[in-house]
Amino acid sequence: MTPLDGLRVIDASTLFAGPMAAMHLGDMGAEVVKVEHPTRPDPARGHGPSKDGQNLWWKTLGRNKRTVAIDLHTADGREAFLRLARTADVVVENFRPGTLERWGLGYDELSAENPGLVLARVTGFGQIGPYRSRPGFGTLAEAMSGFAAATGEPDGPPTLPPFGLADGIASLATAYAIMTALHARARDGRGQVVDVAIIEPILAMLGPQITRWDQLATVQPRTGNRSANNAPRNTYRTADGSWVAVSTSAQSIAERVMALVGRPDLAAEPWFASGSSRAQHADELDEAVGSWIAQRTREEVIEAFEAAQAAVAPVYDPSDIVADPQFQALGTVHRIHDPDLGEMAMQGPLFRMSRDESTIAFTGRAHGADTAEVLASLGYADDDIARMRAEGSVA
Repeated sequence: MTPLDGLRVIDASTLFAGPMAAMHLGDMGAEVVKVEHPTRPDPARGHGPSKDGQNLWWKTLGRNKRTVAIDLHTADGREAFLRLARTADVVVENFRPGTLERWGLGYDELSAENPGLVLARVTGFGQIGPYRSRPGFGTLAEAMSGFAAATGEPDGPPTLPPFGLADGIASLATAYAIMTALHARARDGRGQVVDVAIIEPILAMLGPQITRWDQLATVQPRTGNRSANNAPRNTYRTADGSWVAVSTSAQSIAERVMALVGRPDLAAEPWFASGSSRAQHADELDEAVGSWIAQRTREEVIEAFEAAQAAVAPVYDPSDIVADPQFQALGTVHRIHDPDLGEMAMQGPLFRMSRDESTIAFTGRAHGADTAEVLASLGYADDDIARMRAEGSVA
């Protein structure tokens, strides 16, 4: 039994935050039906690397989702979507505000068909406010949230992440919001609208920057890999050309690190007594730790830190992740059969449960692969499906 067995989710969103939220729910056993336009599928199918004409990111992002192709702004497409909504617990969408209403598929219409439906609306700027109609992507959220301003070297420009960080964070917030709304539905059977603005969840992850500005009139500066709250904290190169990361968020760990690298004299300094004052001496501490690490291989550094009960981690690439015994013990990387590419590795669900199991039943499927099957389950006859295909309402 999976945790969300019996939950039906319609994923009518594109690119990353909405589809990833639906992926998380599918990993936990929800039945997910992916709705795409007949001739303009989710652009995520074209993002990132491909092999033999198959997009690799889609194989993960589209996992556990049956795919149907429906043109929602046609009469037949609207009716098909309404039928789908009658059978669903959740609809996830990320059209610009007002688009579903213009098609006659707003929450008033959807909830009239299904009062218990939860409609999760995921957009760059939310459903209200002066920016509501602007195109919104995770990059803009990473800029507007303060993330970019606080990231990068002190003398360098604001820095954006090389992946969809804001979208990923928003996907978790969306999945959490959906489950909150479903729990609330248990009280009276009524669904509701969930409004997720991608600019907000990442802001919530950035610590007390708003409170700091409000109370101290200061902003967090860019510090590269260093922290304003503790030191030593950085990445350091080993003798064999690898990199490791060291953290000393706890005072006891900081003291163990300095003893390990042969500099107990620094730990005895008055300024060493707190993380913030240690951060003011980061140059000196980095030199002590970095020079010690530079004389040893990555394996030697890890072994020495573990023996000293100090906090260190290797800087991994994917080959390291797949080979690491801790990730193997957790079952983090799953190997799934794909009909196009054979066995392929991908990161699995986010957590484990003691009674219920998560699952990756299948990888991302072809555009419209399940249109006929899903429409038939909604009561459409073969002739109706053929006609709708010929007219372009479905594919």
